[in-house]
Amino acid sequence: MLFRKATIEDCQIVTDIVQNTKAEIYPFYYPKGVVDFFANLHCYEHVLEDIRSGIVYVLEDDGTIVGTGSYKDNHITRVYVLPKYQGKGYGKYIVEQLERLMCEYEEITLDASLPACQFYEHMGYKTHHHDSLKCENGVVLVYDIMTKKMK
Repeated sequence: MLFRKATIEDCQIVTDIVQNTKAEIYPFYYPKGVVDFFANLHCYEHVLEDIRSGIVYVLEDDGTIVGTGSYKDNHITRVYVLPKYQGKGYGKYIVEQLERLMCEYEEITLDASLPACQFYEHMGYKTHHHDSLKCENGVVLVYDIMTKKMK
């Protein structure tokens, strides 16, 4: 496995990983308005902006990018693994590598979607509080703000 900083050439692949994972997983947890909100939040332009900022990483296995993760300051964002690669330890590996890069912080935070909360709990994160955001057409996104104390 190779965990590396994403390049501009990776932007479409990273965007596809996020969009395809959301499209396949999120409809089981969220209404269409929330899924659409995530699609806009993680669009190509936003991913490109983050890659240019140097905060996006990818995980390759056998030359195939299978997942992605980002961080800014002490906040982990946009961790996604393609559904066909989930359950094989890739997500855990991405989070561990991001934590390693963030070793100067005493505490790490993240916003966890409903399908990811249990995964992050297994990684040692605790729900600090629940939050919500109104999306279009009165649809509400519910998510957890989670934290982990670092050693």
